[in-house]
Amino acid sequence: MLASLRQDLRFALRQIWKTPGFAVIAVLTLAIGIGANTAIFSIVEGVVLSPLHYQDPARLVMIWGTNPRFPRVWNSYPNFEDWQRRSHSFAQMASFRQEGVDLTFPGTPSHINQGQISANFFSTLGVPLYLGREFTSQENQRGGPPVAIISDDFWRQRFDGRSDALDKTITLDGMDYSVVGIAPAAFRFEDEIDVYTPLGQMDQLVLNNRGSHDGIFTIARLKANVRITQGQAEMSAIQEQLDRIYPSDNRDLGIYVEPLKQAIVGNIGGTLGLLLGAVCVVLIIACANVSNLVLARSVARNREFGIRSALGASRGRVARQVLAENLVHSLAGACLGVAIAFAALRLVLPAIPGVVPRTQDVTLDLPVLLYTLVVSLLVGILSGLVPAFKTSNADPQISLKEGGHGNTWVSRPAQSSFIFVQVASTLVLLVVAGLLFRTIMQLWRVNPGFDTQNMITLKVGVSRSLTKTPANIRVVYQQLIERIRTIPGVQAAEFTTAIPLTGQGGYLPFWLDSRKPDSVQGAPRLQPFLTGSDYLRATGIPLLQGRFLAEDDTTKTPCVTVIDSDFAHKFFPDRTSLGHTITAGFGAAAFGPCTIVGVVGHVKATSLSDAALAHEVQAYYSLHQDPDQWVSLNYSDASLVIRSSLDAGAIIPAIKSAVYQTASEQPIYNVQTMHEIASASMAEQRFPMILLGTFAGLSLLLASLGLYGVISFSVTQRVQEIGVRMALGADQGSVLRLFIWLQLRVVLAGIAAGSASAVIVARTLSSFTHLFYGVRPSDPLMFGAAALVLVIAAIVASYIPARRAAKVDPMVALRCE
Repeated sequence: MLASLRQDLRFALRQIWKTPGFAVIAVLTLAIGIGANTAIFSIVEGVVLSPLHYQDPARLVMIWGTNPRFPRVWNSYPNFEDWQRRSHSFAQMASFRQEGVDLTFPGTPSHINQGQISANFFSTLGVPLYLGREFTSQENQRGGPPVAIISDDFWRQRFDGRSDALDKTITLDGMDYSVVGIAPAAFRFEDEIDVYTPLGQMDQLVLNNRGSHDGIFTIARLKANVRITQGQAEMSAIQEQLDRIYPSDNRDLGIYVEPLKQAIVGNIGGTLGLLLGAVCVVLIIACANVSNLVLARSVARNREFGIRSALGASRGRVARQVLAENLVHSLAGACLGVAIAFAALRLVLPAIPGVVPRTQDVTLDLPVLLYTLVVSLLVGILSGLVPAFKTSNADPQISLKEGGHGNTWVSRPAQSSFIFVQVASTLVLLVVAGLLFRTIMQLWRVNPGFDTQNMITLKVGVSRSLTKTPANIRVVYQQLIERIRTIPGVQAAEFTTAIPLTGQGGYLPFWLDSRKPDSVQGAPRLQPFLTGSDYLRATGIPLLQGRFLAEDDTTKTPCVTVIDSDFAHKFFPDRTSLGHTITAGFGAAAFGPCTIVGVVGHVKATSLSDAALAHEVQAYYSLHQDPDQWVSLNYSDASLVIRSSLDAGAIIPAIKSAVYQTASEQPIYNVQTMHEIASASMAEQRFPMILLGTFAGLSLLLASLGLYGVISFSVTQRVQEIGVRMALGADQGSVLRLFIWLQLRVVLAGIAAGSASAVIVARTLSSFTHLFYGVRPSDPLMFGAAALVLVIAAIVASYIPARRAAKVDPMVALRCE
């Protein structure tokens, strides 16, 4: 058996050497399908299938809060501390929060990512530090010594990877921190973090507010033999106790415990599954194409196979020879496909950091290569199965009698079937890619509620040496904005704590007038925008009623607020909102009552497709009225919004000059045009659209090449028939129409079957609400467009060989054997 297999493989290699053109086409076709599959599967494996790179990751969970308004909310630090003390299902529990800080030493001043963590964060994940130690409980509290753990990248960039970096000093937001640890090189949790500091040293206004949930995640490690359902039950019971003890802050607050991996991956698994299904369709089309090629070549080799059979070769032996040749093509395609996948990942991964989590875990590792090997073997078998069956069942007497051109009739139904499958599959991909393309087009047509043109946003790390008191902070920021407004080309400029389309700012519970609800957690939410008087001019948001915030709205005047039109319609449908008051916030941090003095248009706050959050209304408050205790937090978090007749490249140097006029160590970062922000808000739809569009294009190309090949082969095999037709009076036009119509019938049948399949797929896609906006999955216009594209491609692919058939000389054709 092994000897005959080796003989088959050697003969297959000789055949490839004899017909290199055929081999190159077959290998390239399979390489495209296998390479696309390998690339997408490597993303699925790295993001969804592979375990988290922590110790015993299956026992790690994320603990969320829930309330009547949101299924998942961050946690308050006082609640977290109570969970730690009261729970028995968890071996360890830790908290994490992320924000940006300004680094001024060592090296060039810059803005970096800071992770604020509780004392046992790394040990909860089961990740030992590369050097040094974790924070102690004494360090993780208010007034504790300022200490930091730095990332491996930070250590190498700022300390050149020296071991004496421990106990060195770094300066963050004007405060010196002593380095006590260095994280391992491969460690990632959320985004790439540069520096970790104790969460317990965070501003106490936020940290000690039990009702506030300011970006704090809680992770925990289940004890051995404790199931997640047990942890959920215990945490729910603990939270019910806390709800009774602290009703003003916790009433209606629930708990949701989920595996950490599920929390990190989110709903991207469904999107990646959709893409993997799409590349499998591409692979099926590639297999059908190669099967057509092999079938045509097998028919052309009828005399050879007839001689083999006449000399005693069994049908199984002949079939095995065809399969062996196909397996060689497939394995060669797999090798080339791995190279294609590697190049594709190099292009794709840098472009999707905010869309797909865990991209650092995506590699062409052993599981991916094993997957590629299995796929290539299956492809080799499946694409050679029909040709092998047809070849082994051919009558050797007819094959020898007809000189290698007999039995061609057995290939035509099979070839038509392959074209049918290719067309139907391509239609499905074209429809799905088209739906995503229409989604992007629809999103660009969405009115965001403001003017996105000529608008630039950026952040400035104002030197802490200039902002030591609330009064100093207000003066420095006011002077800075006034200098920027005097720059030639600047039409308007203002600070804001929440830029539209970015999801910044969070949500606060609120109540109108004196009607405070019994449950703050169950109260309606508003999205606050803390800004200044020039904000409407800078953004182009329309003022609909009353007035906007003014320069003389200060801490010395009564608090005022401006609401959006959705707020007014929802809570004041039959009366004016002006003169009513709003109080917003959690517990002691609640502020108000603030009098409503104006109404402005609603803006898209999270993304152009933020329909899910459309029920969350908006309110604007004056930075000048910000209480002293919040000034340092809110001003440092503010962004600049600038409207300018100049583009960003022309205006930024002047802005830098205005910023550096006060202090040279003040970094400028997050420079973006509003057009870029709007584009980024569609990344979740754009990523699958580009890939699905690419797959659909590849499928269309392969299907077109398949049609071309089938008709070319048909012309070669039917030369005598064409000669007879033309001798009997058929003109070139009728022959041309005949060959085009023969394939167009198959294409139309494939379109009909593909449409039925696409309808089923579309019903499945209706659950992907995060991907589609403003389109129906069963959109008839999209189906019609996809069908039209396929018909045009079929006519174009059929025309050249059909035209060649129409030019056959009947006298020459009739003289052919």
